[in-house]
Amino acid sequence: MKQIKAGVIGVGYLGRFHAQKYAALPGVELVGVADVDTVRAQEVATECGCSAYTDYRELVAAIDAVSIVVPTSLHHPVAKYCIERGVDLLLEKPMTVTLAEADELIELADRHNSVFQVGHLERFNPAVMAIKPFLTTPVFIESNRISTFKQRGVDVDVVLDLMIHDIDIILTIIDSPLKTIHTVGAPVVTGTTDIANARLIFENGATANITVSRISLTNIRKMRIFQPGSYINVDFANKKVMTIKLGEGVLASGMPKHDIEVESFAGQDALYNEIEHFIDHVRRRATPIVSGSDGRKALEVVLQVMDQIREHQSLELFSRIKTSTGP
Repeated sequence: MKQIKAGVIGVGYLGRFHAQKYAALPGVELVGVADVDTVRAQEVATECGCSAYTDYRELVAAIDAVSIVVPTSLHHPVAKYCIERGVDLLLEKPMTVTLAEADELIELADRHNSVFQVGHLERFNPAVMAIKPFLTTPVFIESNRISTFKQRGVDVDVVLDLMIHDIDIILTIIDSPLKTIHTVGAPVVTGTTDIANARLIFENGATANITVSRISLTNIRKMRIFQPGSYINVDFANKKVMTIKLGEGVLASGMPKHDIEVESFAGQDALYNEIEHFIDHVRRRATPIVSGSDGRKALEVVLQVMDQIREHQSLELFSRIKTSTGP
């Protein structure tokens, strides 16, 4: 088995975990980690038994594959540099700030024959992976991703931070073009949207209703999928899947008879699964299940949701100003 030399660029909260997974993977040598914070880079390097860099370009020269876990505004220049130097990459979500940046990276990766995976972690949640055999023709999806307030990540819109996970999954579940989007959202404790709802309606009539919040008192990460004859409940946080299938006959209450199955995957690690998948595809020179094109599809919908919410907020503010000042 070919030894893959790997690195991590950006070892803040999430990047540190990436480094730990690479260090634990068989057939992988974690060469080093890079971060502009010298103390942080050395701390993670010591913990994972590798070298520390403050200039990511020096690390890139010594590796085959890399996780890029820097702020989103830096995704494009750092990823471009890596691709142009023949390094395969796992780029954290959202892949870029704009679609133009995403298109350039996809084109570059194709030209350089690079393995390009986007870090939509929930795709590797074992509960999400387990629902595939049960999917038939989803007609309605209800998704709730509610979290307590954390200072980390509040520099970006909650749609870009949280809703993008659910949008990415839904785009893989519903096999139909998106027709319309209806949104609401508002800033509550930060300068960007903290709570939002989006209703996605597809050409085949399927509908997805997505609610996200980062200002709750509890944490909830669940998705319910309704389709003819069955219902699937996905608990992302506890890694559980409940399926209900209708049977023949009815109960005394008049409810159709049904079979309930619950599967738990509590012992599995989604991030380890994600990085293992990436390295396997680097080794085999194959396209990962969350390609650059998949990352772009999710980003495109997310940007539409954000634009629509901003437009509604601007119209509401204009209406209030006009009302207060008179004709």
